[in-house]
Amino acid sequence: MLDAEASFGHRREELCVRTQERHPTAPLETPILIVGAGPVGAVLALELAHHQVPCVLVERATTPSRHPKMDYVSGRSMELLHRLGLADELRRRGVPAEYRANFLWSRGFDEPPVQIWDHPSVTELTDRFARVNDGSAPVQAYQRVQGSLLEQFVRDQARAHPLVDLWEGWSLTDLEQTPDGVSATVVEPATGTTRLVRARYLAGCDGANSSVRRLLAIPLGESGPKTRHCSVYFRSADPALRRHGRAFVTIAARGLTLVSRDERDTWTASLLLTGGAAEDAAVDADPMALVRERLGVDFAVEEVRSVARWDGTLAVADSYRNGSAFLVGDAAHVFYPTGGFGANTGLADAVDLGWKLSALVNGWGGAGLLESYERERRPVASFNAEMCANLMEVWRRFGRLVRAGASREHVAGFLGRESFQADNVGIHFGYRYGDSPVVWHEDGPAPEWQWRAIVPSTWPGGRAPSVRLADGTSVFDRLGPDYTLVDLSRAGTGEILAKEAGRRGVPVAYLRVDDPTARTAWDRDLVLVRPDHHVAWRGDAAPDDWGAVVDRVSGR
Repeated sequence: MLDAEASFGHRREELCVRTQERHPTAPLETPILIVGAGPVGAVLALELAHHQVPCVLVERATTPSRHPKMDYVSGRSMELLHRLGLADELRRRGVPAEYRANFLWSRGFDEPPVQIWDHPSVTELTDRFARVNDGSAPVQAYQRVQGSLLEQFVRDQARAHPLVDLWEGWSLTDLEQTPDGVSATVVEPATGTTRLVRARYLAGCDGANSSVRRLLAIPLGESGPKTRHCSVYFRSADPALRRHGRAFVTIAARGLTLVSRDERDTWTASLLLTGGAAEDAAVDADPMALVRERLGVDFAVEEVRSVARWDGTLAVADSYRNGSAFLVGDAAHVFYPTGGFGANTGLADAVDLGWKLSALVNGWGGAGLLESYERERRPVASFNAEMCANLMEVWRRFGRLVRAGASREHVAGFLGRESFQADNVGIHFGYRYGDSPVVWHEDGPAPEWQWRAIVPSTWPGGRAPSVRLADGTSVFDRLGPDYTLVDLSRAGTGEILAKEAGRRGVPVAYLRVDDPTARTAWDRDLVLVRPDHHVAWRGDAAPDDWGAVVDRVSGR
């Protein structure tokens, strides 16, 4: 890390002025300006730094949000974070691995649950993955962690990185597209200081109410009903909340969702607000009284940490890009907070855009990479939005069935058939970039997609299969930071191709793998893998025009 940073120092000095070098009036120049230092913005900054590209990261809040927000990092997101060296420490800060992530459906705590959706613990899944090595298991299991802790962790990592210039307490107020990129105005309200930042590219990671999206005049296409909610973040060690056993999420038919944040004493209760002034007055007067009423149990509360009102909606931006500015995460798509779709879709956005912007800044990527960001990520968001709506409808039907007087047996049977909703590994791992302009596509039918399983394949555009090699290491851990040509042939025919790509200016690491298990799962002698583990090209021999392949996958 230190050697790489030293070698990059001169270029960084030209591209990015560090905090201590700022002049109060001179424009600041940086290759990348990121607006918003939540989990998505901070991970985008760390992805850029992973590729030795500096950035300025501005965030209006001086400290991370106290309200926990999201609480589930998918196994796929953990794989992407592992590339950045973040996964192990994140697990240490999250919910211990032995706790399951069950969903408990309750008509009221005065009776047993109507249904429980069992979801294995991280320990159970890790043991299960260790018994499989055919590419159908991920490298990482999911991790439960409070969103506020994730935000604090990745922001601290960004703040400490020498290539990330983090400005906390600054807000974007205006931006203008220029021939060379973007000119943005940022303000520090605490001092009244205004600065002009000139960037080659700008990434809006500033959430559902994105200022960047508004300034770019990009519409947000909404679908599904809008809902009103109040979330109460509180501490309670009262065993009454465990009356029916442990649960990650408890869905109460009276219009409440209770989330265990740490499996100790920290909770979030989200109330669905459907009434008018009387209900609002009840929330204002004593939100915990409403929580107790809807949960159907009295319990002691040690501390109410925060109360937040919010609107639930489902929307995907009409476009992810305007000129040199891009939308990322919740700025590009807004989901209901069910199923872990929002944060995980956003983290994958950050990685996808990050390595592509790095390729442009580092001089080897072409304009097609920028075009591919929306072409790849927007269909994923649209699909995930529908899947989120699918799960949210189960929530709604549960409440309607109970209020309509449906029998316990009928409701239990309905929920039992819907339990597959929580076992959705195919959604998180199985998306493919079938229409990407920077993937060398093949003719013929693509492999099937399954909701509850990873279908191992090196079909171009999809995630490469994760397998353990003979020495116990994952093939993913052997991949380079940019492209990697994985050679599973007996003759080692791919080395000359990797060198030829280098001569064309595209960094392609060469990885020789002599492993029959990997060869079976990967199904080709030669597989070109992108920085995000997705396959760009594959073949059993050198293509007729390798130069055309290299140009395509590098966006030229």
